[in-house]
Amino acid sequence: MDSLTGSQEQVNEIIDALWGLVLTYTPQLVLALLTLIIGLWVINKAVSYVQSKMDSKVDATLHKFVGSLVSVGLKGLLLISVASMVGIATTSFIAVLGAAGLAIGLALQGSLSNFAGGVLILIFKPFKVGDLIEGGGHLGVVKEIQIFNTILTTVDNRRVIIPNAVLSNNSLINVNVEPIRRVDFTFGIGYGDDIKKTKDILNKIAENDSRVLKDPARTVVLSELADSSVNFTVRLWVDTADYWDVYFDTHEAVKIAFDAEGISIPFPQQDVHMHQVA
Repeated sequence: MDSLTGSQEQVNEIIDALWGLVLTYTPQLVLALLTLIIGLWVINKAVSYVQSKMDSKVDATLHKFVGSLVSVGLKGLLLISVASMVGIATTSFIAVLGAAGLAIGLALQGSLSNFAGGVLILIFKPFKVGDLIEGGGHLGVVKEIQIFNTILTTVDNRRVIIPNAVLSNNSLINVNVEPIRRVDFTFGIGYGDDIKKTKDILNKIAENDSRVLKDPARTVVLSELADSSVNFTVRLWVDTADYWDVYFDTHEAVKIAFDAEGISIPFPQQDVHMHQVA
């Protein structure tokens, strides 16, 4: 009978202990659960707000990326807060995460550099899809801007993948971002040819080409007395889309006109003098 009474007392003590734990931790658990639910709702609203405030001109890839970054960061902070509310020690947990983050950062520093470069490109937009750019030693049309790489298609239809760090940390040329461009030529004639006639021919060719803009005005000047030629510099302003057509057509038109007017185009040559020794 005494043993039965002792067992009953032990059971009662366990029940009392469990009840004490329930009374102690239930408010914390309920508060933590409410915090988690409300926090997730606030985070979703915050992500939507951030995305709605981003300019519509910003690339859609950046919209999604920024939304994911804000969501993951805020949810991480929320989970740490909820864990501390229920009595879980978070100091060591945060220290482990910090050490792991440092190790991962050192191991992936090249990728992180490309990642940061991609974010900068998407935010500041030095170029966009469809632009012809020269960067990283390549010239091509931008086909896709990714978080880590930018994909170009060269003029001879080859695909080039350039790390974003290269494009964001070095000089690049955006060829067709401006509406008009200047086409530069150098034409050489012989020293015995008529300078005035040559200048008139060059002006006439430019004037007869409807693609050449009147404003800014063209430039046709004698620019150099070279070793074997008199050089003229011709500078024409055209719409960016017409650049290469004007470049090639003008060369052809100048050659035809010079041949018709008897104006020579010097080319490299060498005179050999032979002396007979008695």
